[in-house]
Amino acid sequence: MKKWPTSLLGGLPIAQTDMKTSARGFIVEALERRGSGRRPFYSTSANGQVLALCGKDPEFVKLMLQADEIHADGMPMVLYSRLFSSAPLPERVATTDLVHEVARLAEMEELSFYFLGASEEVNAKAVEEMRKAYPRLTFAGRRNGYFSRDEEAGVVEAINAAKPDILWIGLGVPLEQQFIERSIDRLTGVGVVKTSGGLFDFISGKNPRAPQWMQAAGLEWVYRTLREPRRLGMRYLTTNPKAIRALIRHSA
Repeated sequence: MKKWPTSLLGGLPIAQTDMKTSARGFIVEALERRGSGRRPFYSTSANGQVLALCGKDPEFVKLMLQADEIHADGMPMVLYSRLFSSAPLPERVATTDLVHEVARLAEMEELSFYFLGASEEVNAKAVEEMRKAYPRLTFAGRRNGYFSRDEEAGVVEAINAAKPDILWIGLGVPLEQQFIERSIDRLTGVGVVKTSGGLFDFISGKNPRAPQWMQAAGLEWVYRTLREPRRLGMRYLTTNPKAIRALIRHSA
């Protein structure tokens, strides 16, 4: 796939690409790698939580830099780039929207998905909802995210046996990046790997999306905090200032 120009934001090279172009890129990569036994194309995303982790953990930065592509999955990053960066981003590429754009193309190209992560109930529901929305989309398989390091080799083996074109991994940050670091060279039956955070919670309906105007204004985190103040309130109070500091200090 074409290597997109990048914008340096918070110390990470963020791809200057939009939703539709990113989705088409997944399809191209998956088709090129199908049956080749090659290392999968690896795409991940950055948001405030990721930037905050990068600011305090150099080892996590190394994990992020192993990806072939890093999307901006946070509207504040896009807005900051438009105000202060010499290379502004065209738009936010949120995984919660990207999965649907990719699914529409995957139906036409007859490519398969695999969902790895979340609880058994949420994972199964997410697959069910995707099948309702995209009846011609093939699921090569699915698995919840509750497995030990001792079971990891078996999980990778099962994924390879299923031969999914696109593997969506929703284990949360930084567990999903760590899993990929350990496994990517063994995932030879996969075309594209995409880290997905809490994607399956949204697809399944467990967590609703913020209204569109809040997403566009970069206020989705406010909506989520109001819904889950005990779980997310302290997280955002601590990560948001760190993310802003990372943007100011390590952007160009």
